[in-house]
Amino acid sequence: MSTAGRGATLVGIGIFLSRSAGLVREMVAGRVIGINGAADALATAMRIPNLLQNLLGEGVLAASFVPVYSDLLEAEDERAASRMAGAVGAALMLVTGLSVLVIVLAARPLTRLIAWGLTGASFDLAVELTRITAVGIGFMVMSAWCLGILNSHRNFFLPYVAPVVWNLAQIVALLLAWQGAWDVADATRAMAVGVAVGGALQLLVQYPTAKTLARGLRVAFDAHNPHVRAVRRRFGPAVLGRGAVQISAYVDLLLASFLAAGALSALFKAQILYTLPVSLFAMSVAAAELPELSRLTHDPGQVAQRTEAALRRIAFWMLASSLLLIAAGEPIVALLFEGGAFTSADTSLVWLILLCYGLGLPAIGLSRMLQNAAYAMGDTAGPARVAALRVALAAILGALFMFPLDRAFIGLDGIEQLGDALGLAGPLDGAVRADGSVVRLGAIGLALGSAIGAWVELVLLSRLLDRHLPALRSPAAVLLGPGVAAAFAFVVTAALKLATGGLPSVLAVLLTVGVGGAAYVIIAFRTGVREADMVLRPVRRIIWR
Repeated sequence: MSTAGRGATLVGIGIFLSRSAGLVREMVAGRVIGINGAADALATAMRIPNLLQNLLGEGVLAASFVPVYSDLLEAEDERAASRMAGAVGAALMLVTGLSVLVIVLAARPLTRLIAWGLTGASFDLAVELTRITAVGIGFMVMSAWCLGILNSHRNFFLPYVAPVVWNLAQIVALLLAWQGAWDVADATRAMAVGVAVGGALQLLVQYPTAKTLARGLRVAFDAHNPHVRAVRRRFGPAVLGRGAVQISAYVDLLLASFLAAGALSALFKAQILYTLPVSLFAMSVAAAELPELSRLTHDPGQVAQRTEAALRRIAFWMLASSLLLIAAGEPIVALLFEGGAFTSADTSLVWLILLCYGLGLPAIGLSRMLQNAAYAMGDTAGPARVAALRVALAAILGALFMFPLDRAFIGLDGIEQLGDALGLAGPLDGAVRADGSVVRLGAIGLALGSAIGAWVELVLLSRLLDRHLPALRSPAAVLLGPGVAAAFAFVVTAALKLATGGLPSVLAVLLTVGVGGAAYVIIAFRTGVREADMVLRPVRRIIWR
C-alpha cells in the first residue's frame, strides 16, 4: 500500500472512531435534550464559535500551511520548517485569543445577527451557551495547527482520533445531567461546558507529539520569515473560501431560525450523519493526499494521476453512502436517535432532511479532493470564488424552498399540507411533541438548496482544474461506473426498506444496509469498478482459504 493509501486508512480509522463517539454523544443528547427550543439554542451556540474553527482551523491551514511546510520537509530543511511552524502557531494563537474574547463579549449581538428568529428564553439561553462554547472552540483551532504539523510528517492517526476526547467530555456532562434529572436548559449548559473542557483536552492530546516531530519547535513571532509570508499569501484567499462556506452555513442557521421550533436541531442531527461519510471517505483521502501532492508540484502529470486515483476511491464510497442514506436513512435515524424526547415524527423529519443532503454527497466528496488539488498547485483564490458562487445559489434556493415546505407537517397519514394555523386543530398523534409543537418540514428546503449548490460547485471546480491539470479526467467520467451500480442497488435497498418497515430498527438497518451494500459492491465489480474488486478481494481470500 502506498504512503498516501496508508495515510488515508489511518485518517479513516481515526475519523471513524471520533465520529462514532460523536454519534454516541448525539444519541445521548437526543434522549436528554430532544428537539425543541433549548436544542435550537444549543445548535446556535455550537455554530457561532464554530465559525472560528472553520475559518482559522483545519480547512484554511490545509490550504495555506500544509503545502509550504511539506515542501520544506521535502527539501530536508527541518529547521526552517520548525521555525515557520512556530511563527504560524504564534500568529494563530494571537488571532484566536482575540476572536474568542470578541465572541464572549459580543455574544448577544452576534446571536441576534446569526439567529434573528430565536426569541425569549431560547435566545437568552443561546447567548449564555455561546459564551461557554467559544472557549472550547478556541482550543480546537490550535489543535488544528497541531494537525497540520502531524499530517505533514505523515502522522495521520492521532490528530483525527483526538476529537474522541472532545466527544467524551460532552457525553460525561450529558450523563451527569441525565442521572441528576436536570431540566433541559441545565442539560444544554452541561453540554456546553463539556465542549469547552473537551477542546482543551483535544489540544493537549496532540501537542506533545507535534513538538517532538517538529524538532526545535518554538512558538514565537517571526513576521519577516519568507516562508511565513508565503503562508500568509495563501491564507487570505483560503479564509475567503472557507468564509464563503461558513456564510452558507450561517445563512441556513439564520433562515432556519424563522421556521417551526426544532428546525435548527433537526438540521444539526441530519448534518451529523451526512458529514460522516464525507469525513470517512472524502476528507480522509484528501487529507492524506495533500502533503504528497504538495511534494509533486514540479510534475503536474503525476499530480493529475494521483488526483484521479483519489477521485475514483472517493466516488465509489460516496455513492455507496448516498445510496444507503437515501434508501435506508429512516431506520438508521430511528436506531440512533429515537426515544425519550425524540419522537417518531422527529425521525421522519431528520430522514427527509438527510435524503436531500444525500443527493449532494458525491459532489461534496469529489469537490473536497479537487479543492486540495488546487491548493497543492498553489491556487487558493480559485476555490474561494467557486465557493462564493455555491453559497449564493444554495442560499437563494434554500429560501425559495423552505417557506412553502414549512406549511406542511407530519401527521397521522404521513405528510399533510396546512392551509393556515387553524389547520392544526385536532389530535395529531405522533406529530405533536411533548412541548405541543408540530413537526413541520421547512428545514428540508435548506438541505435541498445545499445539495444543488454542491453539484454546481463540482462542475465549476472541474473547470478550474482544467487550467492547472489538463490531463485530469472529468468527475462525470469518474462517477459513471459506480453510478450505474448505485442506481441498480438503490432499487434493492428501497424494496428492502419497505419490506422491513415493521421490524425493529436494529434488524431493519442490518438487512437494508447489509444487503443493499452487498448489491452495490457486487454490481460495481461486475461492471468493472476497480475499487469494488479491492473490497471483494479479502472476502474471496477468506472463502477460498
